Amino acid sequence: MADTQVDDEQHDAAVDNEKQQAKADRKAARLAKQIVSFRQAHGGAEAQLAYIGRRGARIVLVGEDGDWGDLMAPSFAIAQSATTKAGVTVHETFDGDFAAKVRTGPYEWKRMAGIQLGSPGKH
Repeated sequence: MADTQVDDEQHDAAVDNEKQQAKADRKAARLAKQIVSFRQAHGGAEAQLAYIGRRGARIVLVGEDGDWGDLMAPSFAIAQSATTKAGVTVHETFDGDFAAKVRTGPYEWKRMAGIQLGSPGKH
């Protein structure tokens, strides 16, 4: 009887793993679809992945036209899978030529200045 219980527990664990993997694959596919959409709208795209702890990973996208955006993935592995499925180049760091492609507008400059100088409501 003990062997049957072990077999049942192993089977249940395998089924749970399969379900979790299927869920991760679906999430990666949804993210990949969004990445492809961004890539098509901006004449191409490149990415950088940033592990942000328990919250998962941030996928930063930079289009060939300089526009940028980001997506959140529940794990670094899902972020990697999504960018692979989407067929974009992934940079290890956000510096150099890759960072130089980003076009920032007035909103970003104003926000960066507020972070550096402190927002008006915090004095």
